[in-house]
Amino acid sequence: MEQSEQNVKKQRPVHLDLQTIRFPATAIASILHRVSGVIMLFAVGILIWLLNESLVSPESFAGVQSLFDNLLVKFVIWGILTALGYHLIVGIRHLIMDAGCWEELPAGIASAKAAFALSIAFSIIVGVWVW
Repeated sequence: MEQSEQNVKKQRPVHLDLQTIRFPATAIASILHRVSGVIMLFAVGILIWLLNESLVSPESFAGVQSLFDNLLVKFVIWGILTALGYHLIVGIRHLIMDAGCWEELPAGIASAKAAFALSIAFSIIVGVWVW
């Protein structure tokens, strides 16, 4: 084994403690974009079920409407809409970056922070609307 290979192996961490690693804003934005996509994948089932139930009869529509009086249902709907808003905002950011803009590190960090701010504002607006 060469000397340089031995040095590289000695420099590698034996155990990565993910709680001590600080991720940049761009990495957090990307990870949360994937998480929001997974949330929306499961949310589609809930929303299709609600749509199906509301279209069966006028009585079932009234039943679905009465579900929205429940605090847990309101929280789930708020979560789904928040995930949708975040995914849309960061998705637009990714599309702009794919077009060749905001690819430099400072612009990428700024756009990630702007996406976080817009998502928080969207979440608050949706929360007021749902409740």
